[in-house]
Amino acid sequence: MAQLKEKGRRFRRLYWQQFFLTAGMVLLALLLLGASFYALSYNYTLKEKRNEMTDRARLIAKMSAPFLTREDGEEIDREGTLRNLAGVASLMSDANFLICDDQGRVLLTSDESLVGRSVTVPDDILTEILRGDGSYEGRTTVGNIYESKQFVTGVPIVSGGRQLGVVLAVMDTSQLMEIWRSFIAIFFMTAAIVLLAAFVASSLMSMRQTQPISEMVQATRAYAAGNLDVRLHEDGRDDEIGELAASFNLMADSLAETERQRRDFIANISHELKTPMTTIAGYTDGILDGTIPPEKERHYLQIISDESRRLSRLVRRMLDISQIQSLELKKEEFDLCESMRLALLSMERKITGRGLDVDADIPEDSVMVLGDNDLITQVIYNLLENAVKFAAPASRLYLGLHTVGDKAVVSVRNSGHTIPAEEIPLLFERFHKSDKSRSEDKDGYGLGLYIVKTILELHKEKIAVTSENGVTTFSFTMQTVRPGRAG
Repeated sequence: MAQLKEKGRRFRRLYWQQFFLTAGMVLLALLLLGASFYALSYNYTLKEKRNEMTDRARLIAKMSAPFLTREDGEEIDREGTLRNLAGVASLMSDANFLICDDQGRVLLTSDESLVGRSVTVPDDILTEILRGDGSYEGRTTVGNIYESKQFVTGVPIVSGGRQLGVVLAVMDTSQLMEIWRSFIAIFFMTAAIVLLAAFVASSLMSMRQTQPISEMVQATRAYAAGNLDVRLHEDGRDDEIGELAASFNLMADSLAETERQRRDFIANISHELKTPMTTIAGYTDGILDGTIPPEKERHYLQIISDESRRLSRLVRRMLDISQIQSLELKKEEFDLCESMRLALLSMERKITGRGLDVDADIPEDSVMVLGDNDLITQVIYNLLENAVKFAAPASRLYLGLHTVGDKAVVSVRNSGHTIPAEEIPLLFERFHKSDKSRSEDKDGYGLGLYIVKTILELHKEKIAVTSENGVTTFSFTMQTVRPGRAG
């Protein structure tokens, strides 16, 4: 029972379905073509044979008429001549001929099996030839003259307007069937060869099409088991199967990258949470067990408070990211210049604390753009905060805006450490911080630039970074509504 179920499942697979479908269609096409060709060719050959027999019968009838009108004294010569005519006609055709008088009596025949017998043609055949349309065609035993049905055509013998008799051309139907037996044998042999070739071609095609699908099934099972390194073999196919394999590999790469980012995220957030929580727990235990002297408790309680607030800010930033990613963006027109001024004013205290000089190149006229004002203001604020944090003390900070075509370009530039080229693509990843920033930026989380990238992706805008000779510039674009006069 189990073996039968296994065989049933096997034949329900795509390979066998396609194989049987192709084989069935080929077989049906061969049968229809064979039947059509058989019917057409049979009718054509039958018509040709009928016309041939009728023409020979008319010739004999025409040549026999003068001899049937002679006197009785010339009967012997007449019979010999007619027999010669019938014999000559038989040599010209596969049929036998019967020359009959107007009463249906067979006067002579080229059929040796009827020689010496008294044979009379049935009245219905005679009547149809003499009193009908002047011809006859059919399959009959000719009044049981023959044991089996024969293919018979008949024409009248006419002379001087008188109907003197009839001529019948008779052919055994088995002779007609010999042609079709040969045809059927050739047809079945050809059909077997075509079917075999179709089966082989269908099998190879089905295997070629289903093999990548089978590989995909195995790959998905491997992914489900946690193995994300499996890839499909791409053999250069440019059909749908090749595109599917390429797309599958792209999806696998994306899944692997997502998994890598997930692991990095967990590792980074564990790192970010571990330090303040360890500090909080350590100092709390020290106060409780008396390790920390009472006169220093206030100092360490302040550290615990600062670390708690840092954890709160980290969680808030993560919630901000979650909200931004799930946000349904509502675009509206707003003045980008005004947003830049507000962000710059919000950073005034931090800028002053670092002793930075600000070079603000913001046009006096409005530059109207399309987007979410609050989110874009947050982008500018985050970029300024990042630039202030990593700028060299007493250096110059630049915030500027200019338009290029239908795009407004906002640039934030500072002077400080040069960012290595290989690290620039990583700046916008979650929790990414360079080794130098880890030592200098105790309050950073590596989420500010990730938020910037997320917001700009929602707006379908781009951001670029350059860092050379200690000068680092962040520039992002916005779609303008009407051109400003910024230069």
